[in-house]
Amino acid sequence: MSSAPLKRYAWLSILTAVATILLKAVAWQLTDSVGLLSDALESVVNLAGAMMALAMISLAALPPDEDHAYGHGKAEYFSAGFEGLLILVAAMAIGATAVMRLFDPRPLEQVGIGLAVSLAASLLNLVTALILRAAGRRYRSLTLEADAHHLLTDVWTSAGVIVGLAAVSLTGWLWLDPVIALLVAGNILRIAWKLLYSSAQGLMDRALPDADTVLLQGVFDQYRAQGIEFHALRTRESGARRFIDVHVLVPGHWSVQHAHEVVEKIEADIRQALPQSTILTHLEPLEDPLSLADIALDR
Repeated sequence: MSSAPLKRYAWLSILTAVATILLKAVAWQLTDSVGLLSDALESVVNLAGAMMALAMISLAALPPDEDHAYGHGKAEYFSAGFEGLLILVAAMAIGATAVMRLFDPRPLEQVGIGLAVSLAASLLNLVTALILRAAGRRYRSLTLEADAHHLLTDVWTSAGVIVGLAAVSLTGWLWLDPVIALLVAGNILRIAWKLLYSSAQGLMDRALPDADTVLLQGVFDQYRAQGIEFHALRTRESGARRFIDVHVLVPGHWSVQHAHEVVEKIEADIRQALPQSTILTHLEPLEDPLSLADIALDR
């Protein structure tokens, strides 16, 4: 699949991040709110993540070569890991700033205008996130989906900051501003952990999701009714591509030609159920005891 459509969405994310950084920076300058400062810093992380996403989408789309026979799909996991590390740094910076402000509270200024500007930035993030999420699901792009989830979390974070600032304005409790910033930092740490965990799982060849496995078993069940069995199933994901290895056990009296035709049909049915799948099948006779002795990974 061409990377051109995905690149367009990555550029949309970059432009949105730049716009929200400017808007939130203006809101922070107007109010001197550490909560809005933390929100603006998170948008800087969004920008860095979006730029990394663009680079990894371009790399993942490269065709297989002599040194990368399985393609470059795993490059997308580096985007999530990179963004997770950036989020950790941002969370620590936000937390440190909030703690200092907690012991040295300052009155907020022009809260109404600042909240209006921050709300505009949040709405921009929301629209972009929904577009990216739909595109990520359509193209099976882990990078776009991760970017969308990050932006949606940013929307909820901004909502918390806006509510907190409104509460400060109504109650006069200045300590609410840094407390909200600390809560934002905690939320960002949670995002970082999820992104790093997801990245690590992908790099460690995590099996296909349960929903995909159900579809795969549905294909197998159609052929089990014909006396065909399956074992030694191994699956993994590499970016948008699925890899499926399975042993197919057929009656020993079948000719090689007939067995080959059946296996080709099985592979075609799997690809129809699970597009972008690379399938490796190993044909074995049902009656041979040795066919049941090669399930282990080292066989």
